[in-house]
Amino acid sequence: MKAGLFISKLLLLMLAPLLTNCATTKQAAVAATKPASAAPLTCKGSARVTATDETDEYAVAEVSDPLEGLNRITFKFNDVLYTGVLRPVAKGYELAFPKPVRKGINNVFENAKFPVRFVNCALQGRFRRAGQETGKFFVNTLLGLGGIIKTSDKIPELVDVPTEDTGQTFAKWGFKHGPYIVLPFFGPSSVRDTVGFAGDYALNPVNWGLFWHGGHTYEHDWTLLPPTANTVRSSPDQLAKYDAATENSVDKYLSARSTYMQNRAAAEKE
Repeated sequence: MKAGLFISKLLLLMLAPLLTNCATTKQAAVAATKPASAAPLTCKGSARVTATDETDEYAVAEVSDPLEGLNRITFKFNDVLYTGVLRPVAKGYELAFPKPVRKGINNVFENAKFPVRFVNCALQGRFRRAGQETGKFFVNTLLGLGGIIKTSDKIPELVDVPTEDTGQTFAKWGFKHGPYIVLPFFGPSSVRDTVGFAGDYALNPVNWGLFWHGGHTYEHDWTLLPPTANTVRSSPDQLAKYDAATENSVDKYLSARSTYMQNRAAAEKE
């Protein structure tokens, strides 16, 4: 009984990182909604992707997708899950909290992810950026009421600092993506980024309660609150990005895959 209750509660919080790598920029959204005539050509299996027009700035050179059949099944499962579970959650959250309140909540959770950004900046040898992340954290925590107000935006040196994650660190170290993977619940990824995601998850203080008490979190329900709240607060934004990456596309799967690879390539260059 307790294990069943724990699993049902865990389902919602598992959705927290959903789609985090879908369409994070306006350009990526445009790429996902291009007409079929301008879309990349894809060879099933090896999934070699080449541009129909060499000047196409959204073209992805190549991505290995040997598990495309299984990935498509998982993608459809996720699509149904997002529609049936995540959208109602997102709508309810938006109705319950006005936009300014939601912005403050987002700021708090993003501020809490400081260890993810700091550690990966340091591992990449980007010590100046690590210092900027430290400055942002202390400014927003001390002067921004625990991160509710993003005070660092008023300091030119701390504005628009590119975020770093473990997948980007692996890329910096020379590791390639490996095969493309669509993870249940979590969405687009690759072998490299899946390992990186595990590192990011462990570094995020929001999830630390889940590792306590020998894994028996169902005996301490309060440990589920931060990750569950993280799921709910991020759902509207994540769904908006997912829609931008897939709407008006002939093949949602290919659009999501292309957008994911473009975004990761762009992040690695920052």
